[in-house]
Amino acid sequence: MKMKHSIRALLLAAALGLTAGAWAQDKVVYHIDNAAAQATKGLRNIRNHLDTEPKTRVIVVTHADGVDFLLEGAKDAKDPNIDYASLVSALKARGVSFEICEITLRNRNLKKEQFNMDAEFTPSGVARITQLQQREHFAYIKP
Repeated sequence: MKMKHSIRALLLAAALGLTAGAWAQDKVVYHIDNAAAQATKGLRNIRNHLDTEPKTRVIVVTHADGVDFLLEGAKDAKDPNIDYASLVSALKARGVSFEICEITLRNRNLKKEQFNMDAEFTPSGVARITQLQQREHFAYIKP
């Protein structure tokens, strides 16, 4: 008799878990470590992502050369008409978070004041991506 109740309890818990999962918000971390190759494409991907799934929680984590598009006044080297600050601000207004690796700042002798005000800072970009994937169950995208 106890076995039947345990099985029913497990089945009920599993059913509730699946139902709760269906209502869960999608969460995605975009990883940018080379702004020249990834920034414009990544920002476009995020915009398209939110256009089709507007409730998705998006965090962009940058490190190494990926932080460059978040520098104040940064523009796309291939198309100087693309101003990253306006693209970042538009995505920030849609709930996207941008995080810059502080280890990169130290290694490259950069200062927080050099960056777009819409960006936040994280002690380690790689550790932050790991945390988001493992602990917080974010999907991972590298444009």
